[in-house]
Amino acid sequence: MRGANQSSVSEFLLLGLSRQPQQQQLLFALFLSMYLATVLGNLLILLAIGADPRLHIPMYFLLSNLSFVDICFSSTTVPKMLANHILGTQAISFSGCLAQMYFVFMFVDMDNFLLAVMAYDRFVAICHPLHYSTKMTHQLCALLVAGSWVLASLNALLHTLLMARLSPMRGANQSSVSEFLLLGLSRQPQQQQLLFALFLSMYLATVLGNLLILLAIGADPRLHIPMYFLLSNLSFVDICFSSTTVPKMLANHILGTQAISFSGCLAQMYFVFMFVDVDNFLLAVMAYDRFVAICHPLHYSTKMTHQLCALLVAGSWVLANLDVLLHTLLMARLSFCAGNAIPHFFCDVTPLLKLSCSDTHLNEMMILIEAGLIMIAPFICILASYVRITCAVLRVPSTKGRWKAFSTCGSHLA
Repeated sequence: MRGANQSSVSEFLLLGLSRQPQQQQLLFALFLSMYLATVLGNLLILLAIGADPRLHIPMYFLLSNLSFVDICFSSTTVPKMLANHILGTQAISFSGCLAQMYFVFMFVDMDNFLLAVMAYDRFVAICHPLHYSTKMTHQLCALLVAGSWVLASLNALLHTLLMARLSPMRGANQSSVSEFLLLGLSRQPQQQQLLFALFLSMYLATVLGNLLILLAIGADPRLHIPMYFLLSNLSFVDICFSSTTVPKMLANHILGTQAISFSGCLAQMYFVFMFVDVDNFLLAVMAYDRFVAICHPLHYSTKMTHQLCALLVAGSWVLANLDVLLHTLLMARLSFCAGNAIPHFFCDVTPLLKLSCSDTHLNEMMILIEAGLIMIAPFICILASYVRITCAVLRVPSTKGRWKAFSTCGSHLA
């Protein structure tokens, strides 16, 4: 803990572009008209591309993503400014300010990445027209867009966490925790050695096993189908999830320390829950994929298109990021001045809330609501899909046919 004469600021004032009433009215009308034109124009682009199958090609897929990002970017700042003008206020909460900063930087980064990808798309189309269809595949486009989202989210998260650890000050007496202690699963030296060997072997098996899956899918063109595309994403998420907590625990054991910084703890919590959410969403998407393949085999190729798979995977990442960002920002606003010992090997929400000396009622309520929805919705989707799959398979007359149908679900069930 560190001590200082300070208390944290709970909100900021957005002074806007002008304090003159007449200019404010003019700016309100100008920004409102620009915002409506931006949103409606980009929505028309999205609808036009979605409605015309001839536009389902890489160039327009990237353009639709750019239009979506432009809508999101303008919706991050302008509505708040307009609402403040109407309500006659200038206030924005600390967590709201962090959230706005996160999304502004994320969408600016996304815009830059997508423009670079679109430039590469035009380069291939003009300079290598005969190889365009083989180079700019749907899988590559989905990978480039997903990579753009991930990189933009990571960059914006870094700046948000660095900002969250700063203390906006005003005079008062308060002390805050600068780091936490991860106590691990045991304090007995012999048990710690055993746990170290166990976790190291499990981590290596998880990473190597999933890397082999990724390499096998990437190397065999016959596996470039929706089922294995989703499986490769799941393997990537499993590698990331295990790499978020286990290496830190192993490093702490080797270095003989238990410390983790406040910003490092928030970052670890963010990624742990993000990968858990993505894992749940991907399992639900894989269940839907098997449902379509078994219950509607003749329509499988038209329903489970590359575009839909890319959209479902990207949607999983976006929803997971939004859910976890909410909990991270709510956690960042809390003050920790009681203790700093976490009885776990990673930063979990519940132990952190117990260490806070702030009111955690809002955090607990959001955990119940958000976590319930995030966990229950995919579970219902998986359960409903496999009930329909089971009913469809049981109607197959031959035992061999039933076994073949169930075997296609093996990767998901495993």
